[in-house]
Amino acid sequence: MAKKRPQTKAKRPQLSDGEIPVVGAREPCPCGSGRRYKACHGRAAAHAVTELVQRPFEGLPGECDWVALRELVPAATVELPLKGGLPEGVPSVTLATVLPMAWPALRRDDGSVLLGLQNDTASGDISRDLADTLQQALTAKPGTPVQGRRAPADGPRLQDLLDPEGTFEPVVHPGFEFWVPDAENATPEVTASLERANAAAIPTVKLTGVDAAYWCETPEKNHLRWVMPHPEEQLLDALARLHAAGGSNLGEGTRLVGSFRAHGLTVPVWDLPSGVGAEDVEKPAAEFAERLATALATDAPLTPDERRARGGLTNRQVTLS
Repeated sequence: MAKKRPQTKAKRPQLSDGEIPVVGAREPCPCGSGRRYKACHGRAAAHAVTELVQRPFEGLPGECDWVALRELVPAATVELPLKGGLPEGVPSVTLATVLPMAWPALRRDDGSVLLGLQNDTASGDISRDLADTLQQALTAKPGTPVQGRRAPADGPRLQDLLDPEGTFEPVVHPGFEFWVPDAENATPEVTASLERANAAAIPTVKLTGVDAAYWCETPEKNHLRWVMPHPEEQLLDALARLHAAGGSNLGEGTRLVGSFRAHGLTVPVWDLPSGVGAEDVEKPAAEFAERLATALATDAPLTPDERRARGGLTNRQVTLS
């Protein structure tokens, strides 16, 4: 009987995670493990894509206004400065709350870019999805919309593309005429589309005396919704102190009714009488900001009345993801 020759196993090539290409979920993983891609390196890639980023706009100038424009404001635009300046042939990049046909982005005939903010995203990181759409728009053919897609898990985020020293100054519009360069001479079809969009928009005004506070008008009553950057627990304690002391309102007939969380930040909400406009709450809001700063600096334990007030505020919280 012939002797068996000794078997020698060749070493598998060792690839780093960054060198593993993306293949079909049911195909063998390129790393050589013998397992399917979805059960090997594909598992980490899928998790990176679907994992929810709680504060997607953290680190961007104007984080609170990013949240407001994403969740609260019907029609607004902001000029976006890019790191290293604008590419050749792109005269401007403008963030818009929403675009016609819910397009993720639009490259206009003159080469300028409009980036839509209030769109569904394919992953748990809004910042990465928006950055991917922006990159597509910067190289798209002028005069064409850009469709969304699932951004690569290792792709850049807005924090990588936008100038960290730039400003973020939203301009709130009464309607969506910013969609077209010359709304007065638009076609009847475009005019009708604008009229429908404008009719559905809730009148909204950004306060000028405080940051990220937005007045809006509804048929029953008006509201002030104020996106705040403070840590949630600290902010709720401060609001509870003011509420228990009778200092949480914005004038006669107004009432702090609760708050909600959106993209990692807390947004207190006040009910306002229907006759109270945005200009009427400018001074009360500035005075409230001073009272809030004092309450935020207080670290004494909450009194029984303050704890009850905090419990009421907490029970009236909702979350917008």
